[in-house]
Amino acid sequence: MTTSTKAPETTAQDSHAHVDPAAALRDDAVVPVQTRSERLRSYDPAEFGTPSGREVNWKHTPIDRVAPLFAVAEAHDGVTVTVAAGEQYVAAPLAIGAAPRGEFFVPEDLPSAVAWQGAPEALHIRVPREEEVVDPILVNVEGQGAERRADAHIVIEALEHAKATVVLRHTGAAQYAQNVEILVRDGAQLTVVSVQQWDDTAVHASAHQARVDRDATLRHVVVSFGGGVVRVNPNVELAGAGANGEVYGLAFADDGQHLESQVYLFHKGPETVGDVLYKGALQGITARSVWIGDVLIGADATGTDSYEANRNLLLTNGARADSIPNLEIQTGDIKGAGHASATGRFDDEQLFYLQARGIGEAEARRLVVLGFLNEIAQKIDVPGLQEELVALIEQELADGAAA
Repeated sequence: MTTSTKAPETTAQDSHAHVDPAAALRDDAVVPVQTRSERLRSYDPAEFGTPSGREVNWKHTPIDRVAPLFAVAEAHDGVTVTVAAGEQYVAAPLAIGAAPRGEFFVPEDLPSAVAWQGAPEALHIRVPREEEVVDPILVNVEGQGAERRADAHIVIEALEHAKATVVLRHTGAAQYAQNVEILVRDGAQLTVVSVQQWDDTAVHASAHQARVDRDATLRHVVVSFGGGVVRVNPNVELAGAGANGEVYGLAFADDGQHLESQVYLFHKGPETVGDVLYKGALQGITARSVWIGDVLIGADATGTDSYEANRNLLLTNGARADSIPNLEIQTGDIKGAGHASATGRFDDEQLFYLQARGIGEAEARRLVVLGFLNEIAQKIDVPGLQEELVALIEQELADGAAA
């Protein structure tokens, strides 16, 4: 498949060009594309050009560190992928052009187009119609070395009225460009959890694109604790009437880490419900996180109920969290829509309350952080994973205190 989708009357280069204020008044003036829904989408890496860092979707990303993902891998030895549980739900691999690969997915940036072209076969997880999978389907992605490259495309498909949970776990180190295509058919209930526990030398750029059909539900969770640069961008389209999207994220950034998510939730069908909540904690003078949340309520999405929020807790001086919520509404016939963002340090009143009851300062801080982040962990209905995440938070706090 080589077709491409572009914003009207623009190119990858045009969309990032400098605009002369006087020239902007002319009919033929080029205006940089800001709206997520109008950005260039293409299967061809060449159409994107090489990011400079000035583009709206790259200006918060360390370009020099993700540059290895701007070209197709020559040797795909960067990761090994194993299905540790639920092997019976692995269907035949999907070549480029073989349905349902590409039924919904179209790359939105250069690493995603690179991953599309660089993955001649896609892992296909397929849950049969009306089947309820009790235990999580577990896919392990293990990096084989910080200098090794790999591209991948994964298709997760829940057929009509199926119910399942799929966990993608990333460990080790690699330079990894990844696409995850998620198809939730009518009445299905699917949970997808992507856990990044990379070593600090890993570079991971991943594009998740999901379509949720009539009366179906997708719970999508991104959990990032490890990696030098981790950029996981979910794109969820609530296409069918009554579709429900729950989009959650949890991140803990340390010194030298850049953890990023650019979330896009598109209410396309009527009576859809969306809930976006990302939370992050940062410690270390070079710890960085980026969250950009775009919600579009389309002209036909009457009766929509949508809310997005991002909360960040800065634990040390120097840590930085960029948080940018955006909301676009094309119809006035909705139940509700809103967005919020907050970044700050410890609440002194909370610490005072705990210390006044005999709890030491260090323990009080630990309890505040756990209470803050545990809201996301509790939304992951996977046996053992909640406890593991709490233990990871505890370890991060202990490492920070020791440092």
